[in-house]
Amino acid sequence: MLQLQDVFLQYDRPEGGMQTVLDHINLNIAQGERWAVIGPSGCGKSSMLHLLAGLQTATSGSVQYQGAALTKPHEEISVILQEYGLFPWKTVEQNVGLPLVLKKVPKAEIKERVQALLTQLKLDEHSKKFPSELSGGQRQRVAIARALIAQPKVLLMDEPFSALDALTRETMQNIVLELCEQQNLTLVLVTHNIEEAIFLGQKIAVFSDNSGIIRHVADNSHSGEISYRGTEEFYQHCSELRGWIGGGDNA
Repeated sequence: MLQLQDVFLQYDRPEGGMQTVLDHINLNIAQGERWAVIGPSGCGKSSMLHLLAGLQTATSGSVQYQGAALTKPHEEISVILQEYGLFPWKTVEQNVGLPLVLKKVPKAEIKERVQALLTQLKLDEHSKKFPSELSGGQRQRVAIARALIAQPKVLLMDEPFSALDALTRETMQNIVLELCEQQNLTLVLVTHNIEEAIFLGQKIAVFSDNSGIIRHVADNSHSGEISYRGTEEFYQHCSELRGWIGGGDNA
């Protein structure tokens, strides 16, 4: 469904010269798969997500969606960034319905679809509120609702839960998992959180340093198992992943 083929990305350094951000990356992401991308700050995770979203182009190599070159945002690919991107002067229902307004969907259909999604995400009682009146978890659910209102096939998330407390973070992870399973969404999640990567990622791509190279791609058979959290095996898995990120022998 999504492919990175020999992708190389460089930026101009402010002080002169070039900085390699991604160094000949190859990934094949199948429909319905959940991927977690993890690694230290500045390793290229967010840049890779921006390429998959069509928000920037590679220096060389190709990014493809459904076999076609991806050079600009695609209506079937939704993105949630760290800042959520909510408009503070719009209410919850206005923020969520905005993608349909831009598509010139009839008002009655917009109202119906927005209400159904807000109810599913337990936001219906907050529909008339503004983002400043919501908690962090509520704002995150609004961002998810807006990303899903256009019924995308791919959901890209860049550190979406980093500002949330531990319990709210777990609740949001459960919500995302449920939505992915219900809608057969393809998920690519960039995160610093090892536990989050293991819980949500069926496959985990690991950047271990700032070389722009994915050092390891791990299959994760326990992804989505709520009962797996807190077990001894779960913490062993976290330790193993921590070793890969640190450039250990398993990387």
